[in-house]
Amino acid sequence: MNGITLGRRAVAEGVGTFFLVFAGCGAVVTDATRDGALGTLGIAAVFGLVLVALIATLGHISGAHFNPAVSFSFFLTRHLPARDLGAYVTAQLAGATAAALALLAVWTGAPAELGATVPSVGLGAAVLYEALMSFLLMLVIISVATDTRAVGAPAAIAIGATVALDAAFGGPLTGASMNPARSLGPALASGTWTDIWVYLVGPLLGAPLGALVYQYMRGEHPGNAPLEADLGDDAALSLDDRAPTTT
Repeated sequence: MNGITLGRRAVAEGVGTFFLVFAGCGAVVTDATRDGALGTLGIAAVFGLVLVALIATLGHISGAHFNPAVSFSFFLTRHLPARDLGAYVTAQLAGATAAALALLAVWTGAPAELGATVPSVGLGAAVLYEALMSFLLMLVIISVATDTRAVGAPAAIAIGATVALDAAFGGPLTGASMNPARSLGPALASGTWTDIWVYLVGPLLGAPLGALVYQYMRGEHPGNAPLEADLGDDAALSLDDRAPTTT
């Protein structure tokens, strides 16, 4: 992006994912240890607000994905070069794991499983919820990230609000992950692997579908979408200088 090397962009993805997980999952822990001081809406607000701040800060560097499902969706729709996908996902997983370990260093008893996501509904319903929430999130992301007809300035607010909305109605049911890294980090640090596959399958199905449906509505075929590598070795991850992102 604007001449920024892949290594630097990957660092931005790792740092952003770290603070997404540290703040969001930290809010879950705070709520559990302080008699519900935040509540569902408070936790949702933390996830949304930290994303707004991170997109505004790091979006112009890496595109602010912070989510393997989002990076994979941009790859499938030819907005992320293949060579960048592995670096982005590796950085996101490392950032999420480091954040969960930082929480564990503070909360050694791992209250609330450090914010690990475990469904409280049936597995089929959980996968459906995660897929649909991820679909909605990616629909918003790819619109503000790639379409010059979409309004660019409020991109951070639109994406943060979508995450907060999903967390408000889906959080009590599945944890509203929408993000494999966000679920894997706390799972690793707390040893909570219950139904972890839900948080891989749901987002990795729903997010790409959201991206593809938006391209169809926009009138763009994935095979004809500009591949960012064609724009230069260090091309932006979006078609203009606005910041694509996620949770």
